[in-house]
Amino acid sequence: MGLITALMMTRSLLIHGTWIPTTESHPIHRPYDGTLLGAVALATHEDLDRALDSCQSAFEQLKSTPGFERAQRLLAIASGIEKRKKEFAQLIAEESGKPLFLALAEVTRAIDTFTAASEAAREDQVEGLCLDAFAPGKNHFGISRRFPLGIIYGITPFNFPLNLVAHKVAPCIATNNVMLLKPALKTPLTAYLLGEILIEAGLPAGQINIVTCTHAVADYLIEDPRIKKISFTGSPAIGWKIKSRCGTKRITLELGGNAAVVVHSDSDWKKAIPAIATGAFSNAGQSCISVQRILLQQSILSAFEKEFLSYTQEKIKYGNPLDLQVLVGPMIDLLALQKTVEWIDEAILHGATLLCGGKSEGTILPPTVLTNVRHSDKIYCEEAFAPVVLLEPYETYEQALALVNESDYGLQAGIYTQDIGRIWKAFETLEVGGVLINQVPTFRTENMPYGGTKLSGFGREGIRYAMEEMTELKSLILQLPNT
Repeated sequence: MGLITALMMTRSLLIHGTWIPTTESHPIHRPYDGTLLGAVALATHEDLDRALDSCQSAFEQLKSTPGFERAQRLLAIASGIEKRKKEFAQLIAEESGKPLFLALAEVTRAIDTFTAASEAAREDQVEGLCLDAFAPGKNHFGISRRFPLGIIYGITPFNFPLNLVAHKVAPCIATNNVMLLKPALKTPLTAYLLGEILIEAGLPAGQINIVTCTHAVADYLIEDPRIKKISFTGSPAIGWKIKSRCGTKRITLELGGNAAVVVHSDSDWKKAIPAIATGAFSNAGQSCISVQRILLQQSILSAFEKEFLSYTQEKIKYGNPLDLQVLVGPMIDLLALQKTVEWIDEAILHGATLLCGGKSEGTILPPTVLTNVRHSDKIYCEEAFAPVVLLEPYETYEQALALVNESDYGLQAGIYTQDIGRIWKAFETLEVGGVLINQVPTFRTENMPYGGTKLSGFGREGIRYAMEEMTELKSLILQLPNT
């Protein structure tokens, strides 16, 4: 069966290792041209309860699985993705509108994610406790060890339909947890394709159950006592509401951003332009660490603006995401596109200068650059999640750091400077989860801690850090006989 024919099939729910059809389905359309790509089954309350029961029974059997078995399963998953790499990449490009070469990079990252998790699964999670460091601890010996929590409810967004799923599924398997995974309804086909890999890799039935449903149907899961942890990646508005309702459950939130990059005059700023432009416009800016604000020391503003515009207009291609030369594909849907254009128009009405872009072409917003934007305009202070970047001057380095911190978000920030004192000051001063030096905030590897402050999130992902958040630390204390 050819790829396109297979994609037109309706995907069923994956519950306890079995594909479960339902009476209702949800169509999936290509963002680029609106054509029908496929459909997914929509779960009912009964389906979700069945999936939770499956998770619970699987957890009782899996919670003591040795590290070498977990590692073998994770490597088998990585190998399965590798064998179908082109299929995954095309599916990602078609259902999310992500440019094909970026989709290929995402598949590679997912392979790395499962591989890194397999290595982490083999590591000893036991730590010795030096109890006799204090007098009451004399003749005592202790260890601490991490234990799995149980059922994790994973909720993933549209913009990285494979690797953000992998960043929840891989550490879940590595820690002997089980998961009810609800992928975004805009891009669920990739998660179901991963489900095929999980089955082929021999993952025990019920360890990862994949369901698609409306928010209304899934709403009760937030408070369901069977779920021990929620791992959510998505919008701040939804994420913080979930946290307010989840009670004593563990929760990790990976939310929005308003990423800034500071370009100081002592940096090699000309060489930085390709990375900054790519960080701003790739995947149509639909990343929470997409460059949204470029803060430029006044002395280099004019020259940087000229060269940045030239590079953007000559090198940043937009159009059909299946074209390997394209960096900017469509926005995920017309509502997102319309909102962004409205925010741009609002800024221009208030005195902003449009340097390029700003007007939609079909489902695509070409790379857009603005200056003189008021800090109260939505395109400045909210998360654009679009191929839009703002240029803003500053006089002193301290002013630049203050501008970064002015945001309600604090995910990652980039700093371009050659001065070690400025580098350290940024590290100490910036209210963000990650400070990247001579690099854009869009940078991420699978093993680094990833998460934000303020509205940007709660907790950290990255393989080992996610594993910690998915486990409970327990101590064993032994009173030894007097010798």
